[in-house]
Amino acid sequence: MRDYQITIGLEVHVELKTNSKIFCGCSTAFGSRQNTNVCPVCLGMPGVLPVLNKKVVEYALKAGLALNCEIAAFSKFDRKNYYYPDLPKNFQTSQYDLPIAKDGFLEILVDGQVKRIGITRIHMEEDAGKLVHQGDDIAASYSSYVDLNRTGVPLIEIVSEPDLSSGEDVKAYLEKLKAILQYTEISDCKMEEGSLRCDVNLSLKEKGAAQLGTRAEIKNMNSFKAVQRAIEHEIERQSDILAGGGQVIQETRSWDENRGITVSMRSKEEAHDYRYFPEPDLAPMVIDNEWVERVRKTLPEMPDARKKRLVEEHGLPAYDAGVITSSKALSDYFDAVLVKYQDAKTTSNWVMGELLRLLNANAMEVEEVKVKPEQLAGLLILLEKGTVSGKIAKTVFEEMFATGAGADQIVKEKGLVQISDEGAIAAIVQQVIDANPQSVADFISGKEQAVGFLVGQVMKETKGKANPGVVNKLLKEKLDSID
Repeated sequence: MRDYQITIGLEVHVELKTNSKIFCGCSTAFGSRQNTNVCPVCLGMPGVLPVLNKKVVEYALKAGLALNCEIAAFSKFDRKNYYYPDLPKNFQTSQYDLPIAKDGFLEILVDGQVKRIGITRIHMEEDAGKLVHQGDDIAASYSSYVDLNRTGVPLIEIVSEPDLSSGEDVKAYLEKLKAILQYTEISDCKMEEGSLRCDVNLSLKEKGAAQLGTRAEIKNMNSFKAVQRAIEHEIERQSDILAGGGQVIQETRSWDENRGITVSMRSKEEAHDYRYFPEPDLAPMVIDNEWVERVRKTLPEMPDARKKRLVEEHGLPAYDAGVITSSKALSDYFDAVLVKYQDAKTTSNWVMGELLRLLNANAMEVEEVKVKPEQLAGLLILLEKGTVSGKIAKTVFEEMFATGAGADQIVKEKGLVQISDEGAIAAIVQQVIDANPQSVADFISGKEQAVGFLVGQVMKETKGKANPGVVNKLLKEKLDSID
C-alpha cells in the first residue's frame, strides 16, 4: 500500500423520522404487513398529485445547519428516471442541480488528529420499495417479491467530498454523522431497519499521480463494522489488481458478509443517464432567512459542544466525554444523573462501565433501560455514604437493571447494608487472624500480599458486607501489633 493513495467518498441515505411519507399521508411505520402502507400517490397511479410534507423540509434544513452547510434560498425537486420493479412510477422524485443544502463539513478525530471532511450536498428524495429475494443471495434467488410499504418514505442523501482515506476515517465519519443526526432528532439511524444506509465509492491511484483511479461503488452494508471490513477488503482487492499490472473496472459491488468479500453486481462503464428534469407537479421552494433562523433555534447542543462542556465544566477526561457524547440518549442520561448526584467522574465510570456493559450484554439501547437516571444517582449516593460497598453496589445495580427497582428498596429487602461498625468488624478480623497463622507469619516475614488473602477471608465471613477500608485499617493495626 506504500505505492497507492486511497480516495473514499460516501453517499449516506438517512430515513427521516416523520409519521407520514414525503408526498402522501401513508404511514412510515417499520415492520407493517407487506403492501399495506400504500395509496394511489405512492403507488404512482395515473392522475394523482403529490403534496410535499413540510416536516421533511424542516428536517432537511436541520441536517444542513447541523452539518455547517449553506442553505439554498431556491430549491426544487426533479424526476430521476430509471426502471426497476420496486419503483412503481418508473422515476424517483429527488433533487438534482438545486439541492436544499451544500458545501458543509464535519470534523472527525482519528489517531489524535482532527480531520475536516467536506459535505458536497444534502438533498431530499423519496425512497423506493423493497425487493424480497427467495434464496441464499440475489444471484441464487429463485423468485423475488415486491413490498412497496417503503415507497415514498422521506430520505435525505448526504454526499461527502472524497476526503476520506481509510476504514478508520470512514468509521469515525459515520459515527460522528450518526451522532449529529440523532442529536437533531430527525432520524433514529437504525441501520438494521434501513434508516441509515451507506454506499462507498473507493479508488486507488499511484502516489503523486494527478488523476484519480477508477472507482468501485460498494453497497449492501448493514453496520459500521461491515462498512469498515468492506473497505479494507476492497483496498486489498484493488491493490492486488494494480500490482499485478491489471486495470480496475468501474462497477457496483456488493458486500458479502458471510464470505467477507465484495462481489460484482453490475458494471458501470459510464455514468448512468437518469434524464433528470424538473418535477412538474411540485412547485419550487423559496426558503427565506426567517425560516432558516426559526429552524436554527430548534437545534440542540451538538456533540462537540456538549463534549467541551463536560470537559470544561465538569472536569471529565476527554476520552470519557467523547464516549458519553457519542450518543444523545447516553449523554442525556448522564446529564440527568448529574442533576441528583454531582460527582461527574464517578457517574462517568458507572455509565461507561456497568451501564454500557449490561446494555451490550442484553443487546439493548439506552432508551430501553429500566434504571432511571435518578435511581442510578440514588445508588451512587448510597455508595458515597458507605451504606454499600463497591462490590455490593454492582450487585444491586444488576438487580436494578433487571427489575427497575430502586437501590434503597433492593438493599433493604436483601439485607445488603455495608457493615462499617469497627467493633463488629474487629471481632471478625481477630477470628480470621487466629484461623490463619501461616498468612500472619508470611506478613511478619515481609510478604505484604498476605494481607490481601486475610482481607478476602474477612469479606467472605461477612458475605461481602464489611467496609473494605475499615477491614484493611483494622487488619494492618492488629498485624503490626504482633511481635
